[in-house]
Amino acid sequence: MPRTAIHSDRAPAAIGPYSQATRAGNLVFFSGQIPLDSATGELVAGDITAQARRAFDNLKAVCDAAGGTMDDITRVGLYLTDLSQFAAVNAVMGEYFAQPYPARSTIEVPALPKGAAFEVDALMVLPQAD
Repeated sequence: MPRTAIHSDRAPAAIGPYSQATRAGNLVFFSGQIPLDSATGELVAGDITAQARRAFDNLKAVCDAAGGTMDDITRVGLYLTDLSQFAAVNAVMGEYFAQPYPARSTIEVPALPKGAAFEVDALMVLPQAD
């Protein structure tokens, strides 16, 4: 099955040999989004809440470019450098998703690119074309 790269100017550009997301059939696989400002490429200032909001905003921008909505996301992966900040990230996630919520994994990692404290990736299933 051929794959198609998805790109949004409203999310940070890929900085390596990968796409912001890739579509294969009605599945969209998102690369990890960290809290980078798409205009400057710099990490946003602020606490974990500000970082999580920016990362989810970046995810939403790529989701829109793929022709879907956040309601089409079926799975998310959350990566935190400090799992004690999970409650704050969980609250932010609740601002972006409605029931039924996507499946989720949450993993504490020792480090993330550019010194970010949070990263999110996802899988989206688009409606079948008629």
